[in-house]
Amino acid sequence: MLLLGIESSCDETGVALVESHGDALPLLRSHALHSQIAMHQAYGGVVPELASRDHIRRVLPLTEAVMAEAGRSLAEIDVVAYTRGPGLAGALLVGAGVACALGVALGKPVLGVHHLEGHLLSPFLSSDPPEFPFVALLVSGGHTQLMRVDGVGRYELLGETIDDAAGEAFDKSAKLMGLPYPGGPWLAKLAEGGDAAAFKLPRPLLHSGDLDFSFAGLKTAVLTQAKKLGDQLEARKADLAASTQAAIVEVLLKKSLAALDQTGLKRLVVAGGVGANKNLREQLNAACAKRKVRVHYPELHLCTDNGAMIAMAAAMRLQSGLSQASERYAFDVKPRWPMASLMTPETPLPETA
Repeated sequence: MLLLGIESSCDETGVALVESHGDALPLLRSHALHSQIAMHQAYGGVVPELASRDHIRRVLPLTEAVMAEAGRSLAEIDVVAYTRGPGLAGALLVGAGVACALGVALGKPVLGVHHLEGHLLSPFLSSDPPEFPFVALLVSGGHTQLMRVDGVGRYELLGETIDDAAGEAFDKSAKLMGLPYPGGPWLAKLAEGGDAAAFKLPRPLLHSGDLDFSFAGLKTAVLTQAKKLGDQLEARKADLAASTQAAIVEVLLKKSLAALDQTGLKRLVVAGGVGANKNLREQLNAACAKRKVRVHYPELHLCTDNGAMIAMAAAMRLQSGLSQASERYAFDVKPRWPMASLMTPETPLPETA
């Protein structure tokens, strides 16, 4: 089975081709990605209308590139998968519309995929794929969650953020320091030359006794410290960046270890854009090695939004029998789509209406 995956939930247009054989782990055959970072930098954040228009321009050329790289034709595609939500409504509509149009033109079924499930299953695309069951730390710009994962569609929420996500804490703190968009990677790079112990910043909910997260208070503390520094901010910016990163990473690390203790599992999967953070990976690797826990990540180039994770999630759901691709081509999108809707094994991922 050959699946084409289309991702257009925010500011990256991704297209990929995944091949599935029976019960074997699906394999990535080709993928292409276009980032809109350069376009949005002038505005300091994503402009939804511009994002939607750029997806329109990019998705078909990327599809052609993916098919050419794989040496396959559109006629060979068996299923067209796309991100149904969550995300920006206009951006989602572009991917859904193109996917369903391709389905109609080719006479092939389509399947809408949950964006976060794509991230959750993206480590299966790596050269060192995990095995079920595992604890998953899903950490991105808009979401921070810990889950127990016993199989495809068999998810138990252990804890989640009650306000800002870790990625938002990185980006918003970076903006307060005057760093360019997107701030997270800039802050991480700046932190490499700073002193992580220079400023005492809060670790919200670190000792709460549960597995929930909160990063809004940290952002406020960074703002307060930046104001205190005043004219000295520029000279101390690397130290403030390092201290901010240390606070975020410590919370993610300690909560992940607590989730492993609570579940008794010996395998951790880290997915989402923040999973590319070098400092987070180093600390998780070191801590888990002491506990004889295996840690799995997506390949670095697949940590951000991409079509490969959408095609992979669709393939794994079809393999497990939890979803069926449909030849009904009227579509909708779900800008707000709680991950909880996927966490009951008896409730399959909703089909495209």
